This record gives sequence, C-alpha cells and structure tokens, in this order.
Amino acid sequence: MKLDEIAVLVDGRLTGNADLVCTGANPPDQAQAGEITMLDDPKRAAAVAGSGAVAVITSSLIDDCSCAQVVVDDPRDAFAKIVSHFRPPVDAADWNDGISADASVHATAIVHPRAIIAAGAVVGARTRVGPGVVISARCQIGQDCVLNPNVTLYEYTELGDRVVIHAGVVVGAHGFGYRQKDGRHIPTAQLGYVAIESDVEIGAGATIDRGTYGATRIGEGTKIDNQVMIAHNCQIGKHNLLCSQVGIAGSSCTGDYVILAGQVGLKDHVHLGDHTIVGAQAGVMDDCPGNEVYLGSPATPQREQMQIMAVERRLPEMRREVKKLRRELDAIKGQLQSESTPAASCESECNAA
Repeated sequence: MKLDEIAVLVDGRLTGNADLVCTGANPPDQAQAGEITMLDDPKRAAAVAGSGAVAVITSSLIDDCSCAQVVVDDPRDAFAKIVSHFRPPVDAADWNDGISADASVHATAIVHPRAIIAAGAVVGARTRVGPGVVISARCQIGQDCVLNPNVTLYEYTELGDRVVIHAGVVVGAHGFGYRQKDGRHIPTAQLGYVAIESDVEIGAGATIDRGTYGATRIGEGTKIDNQVMIAHNCQIGKHNLLCSQVGIAGSSCTGDYVILAGQVGLKDHVHLGDHTIVGAQAGVMDDCPGNEVYLGSPATPQREQMQIMAVERRLPEMRREVKKLRRELDAIKGQLQSESTPAASCESECNAA
C-alpha cells in the first residue's frame, strides 16, 4: 500500500515520498523495514528513529525524522485503521465444522474429528491436534507441534516448531484494555496477535492475550506452567521459566533465562533483565537489572529483603521491649514530678513570707 493511499485512508497530511510502499504496520518496538508505525507521545520520538519504519503516524511533525510522516488528529484511531487493512478483523460468527476447505493442513498432521480449523489457517507437518481444539482463521502452526484437548487459538496466532500446548489454554484473547468515555468503559483497539516461538511449552489453563496493534511474543524455549496469565503486548524472552499462577501485566518484558517462581506478579511496563530470578509470591513494581534474585512485595534484591525479613521476625520481641521501655520511662517521669513538687511548694511559701 502506497503512502499516499494510506494518507487518504486516514484523512491525514503526508510529508515525504508519496510513492513509498508500506508492507505492514507495527508499533515502534516491533516495526520492521518497509512498515509504518505510530507515535502517540512526542517524548517517544527516539523510538521511531530506531525502528527502521518507512513512515510514522503522528499528531504533529517530528523534528529530525528520517522517515515519512502522516499527520492526523488522532494517531491511535488512524493507526487502528491501517492495522485493520493489513490484518483484517475476522468475523467471529463465521465458524465452520471440522477443517475448512480454505485451511492448509499438511498430509502428515493428525487432526481429531472434533477439532475445528478455520479458513486460512496453516498446520505444519507431523503436528497433532486434539479433540475440542479450535484453530481460528489465519493461524500459522509449525511442524511437530502438539495441541492438547480444548486448546483455543484466536485468529492470526503464530506457533513455531515443536510447540506443546496443554489442555484448556487460550492464546490470543482480547487484552484487558479500556478507556473511559461518558462514564463508561470502552474497549480499546485489540488488533494484534500472539507469536510463540519454537520449543515453547505452555501448561494447562494458561492464558496469553494478543497485542494491541502488534504481537505479544513468547521467546524460543520458554516453559510456562499451569494457570499463568500473560497480558497484552508482553515480550517474554528466550528460555524463561514461568511457574504456576504467575501474572504478568500489559507491556512488560523479560530478558533471557528469567525465572518467575509461583504466584509472582509483575506490574505493567516492567522490564526484567537477563537471568533475573524472582521468588514465590513476590510483587515486582519496578524494573529489575539482570543476574540477581528478588524477593518480597514489593520485590527487592535478596540481600535487602533478607534484612527486612530478619527485622520483621523480631517485631514481636521489639514490641515487648518498647512497651517495657515505655513503662520505665513513665515511672521515671512520675518520680521526677514527685520530687519536684516539694521544692515548688517551698518556693511558694517563701514568696508568701
């Protein structure tokens, strides 16, 4: 799609080469060469410069920007229209029984008769699809994958090779994104998808939400335990271990070889460096540099948290000591007051004389 056509689509003002062709649309951190991206905050202009995108949707011209610019009143609304052009929404009511005639299933794949594979979906060689599995439109499934019973893949989900997904997993549901308008919660754009790289295993009952405009991504070799929740726009690194009931809020990202123990919670937009380990039931509120262990809620480095825990264990004893000191102090005050009373009385008598 040419830039001048994009400008017409979003009723924008184009600055740059009108004949440039855009091959797709993605947020700045995911935009590839030949794609168009969006800037909704002037403070993030540097992200656009480093994205490699050929054009950007923006509400005002960006200084020293090497790519073409399309200026619009509402960048989010305009970008949603462009993303919808490259990744058209799928009508959820347009379901089929069994394997759609427009799906592509490799001859060596094994598909249970009670599975559903929608139009445009691709299933690779030797992949096994269990009963009750739903593979929605335009999903891409690699080779040697295993989809256990009742797995649901929403539209445009991508699986690499040798991905194992256990029963009841939902991949690609809408993210929990809303804005308030006239006192009501209105859903924001949910036009992204989920990309799961090769050799990932996902435990039973886990859920992974799609990105707002681009991909929620799970890195190669990562292992996800049962009942883990990964929200929209998250970028999970390679060879992570996410243990039972971990919850990761939107737009958070992890480095490689990160370990999150059971029931760890991550705040939105948090970044964990490579080789970070977070202990069970910890709550991560801020970025964590790599190669360190974090404990507690809010999570702090292990050494600091151990000191806090040591003090907490002594709190009952310290409370008793404080109460004892308070009683002693009250006794001393009482004694001082009683000793000062005769002197005060004597002084009054002298003055009277």
